[in-house]
Amino acid sequence: MTLLHRICRYLLALALLAASVGAHTQSFPTKPIRLIVPDATGGSPDTLGRLLAQKLSDSMGQQVIVDNRAGAAGVLAAEMAAKAPADGYTLLMTTTSIYAILPNLRKNLPYDPVKDFVPVSRIATASNVLVVNIALPAKSVAELVQLAKEKPGILNYASAGVGSPAHLAGEMLNLLAGIKLTHIPYKGAGPALLDVIAGNAQLIITSPIAAGAHMSGGRVRPLASTGAERNPGLPELPTIADAVPGYEISQSWGIAAPAGTPPAIVKRLHEEIVKAMSLPDVKDRVLKTGAVPVADTPAAFEAFMANERRRLGDVIAKTGIELAE
Repeated sequence: MTLLHRICRYLLALALLAASVGAHTQSFPTKPIRLIVPDATGGSPDTLGRLLAQKLSDSMGQQVIVDNRAGAAGVLAAEMAAKAPADGYTLLMTTTSIYAILPNLRKNLPYDPVKDFVPVSRIATASNVLVVNIALPAKSVAELVQLAKEKPGILNYASAGVGSPAHLAGEMLNLLAGIKLTHIPYKGAGPALLDVIAGNAQLIITSPIAAGAHMSGGRVRPLASTGAERNPGLPELPTIADAVPGYEISQSWGIAAPAGTPPAIVKRLHEEIVKAMSLPDVKDRVLKTGAVPVADTPAAFEAFMANERRRLGDVIAKTGIELAE
């Protein structure tokens, strides 16, 4: 076979491969899509994931199945998604903990937040809320701080796991308020909130999505939000910074796919997510939880995550938080 024949056969093979990939992406999806959610039922990622999954199922003609993988502040879910085939049929609900906090706390993560994933879109962001057990004799952050100073190490705060935003938020409060709250990690915000309601933990700093129903039902008492300014969805709540100057932390959620997922499929997923998050009923439901719906480009989401890694990394360095490997 001549060199020219070999070149022609190689070019033909490339053309056939390109045609096959093109046909595959044009018909995507042809089977159910799995959305891995790094939280138990009832947590913020689960609530947002199920809302988005239903809308994507309706618009894409294939079921989007939520696969809850709670534990280790999202490490288990992220590792599973990172190792999944890069074909668009496995997605990850990525969180502040997964893409910004844990990379600054743990050296030996089983995933790389940059190399192992391709960003699709951010979907929501929110200032967190500080809520306490209704029997706790504290009606404000100032009263909570005073109570904690009177009983150092006695009051417990719950979190969705070691390295979760709630963990970082609690340690930041300890540092800036000069108090000592004891950390109790759980496998997700849902179980953590249930123990705050039961009185096994006295407080949690979590998203309004996870705490909203418990707040409106009177099962926990909200004291404040965690942003630099009041949460527009909860304007009646003061900020923690009003009583503890310099305090500010929030969290965001987005969708990522395994690295290597074809750009055409990422583009299709992005378009469908933007369409879903722009629906009036979706916007209304997200805003009522105290979060703000977001639909940005993959590039914008990537830049946002990089900035959060830098910003929260600086916070972690200043607070001196360390985790055992």
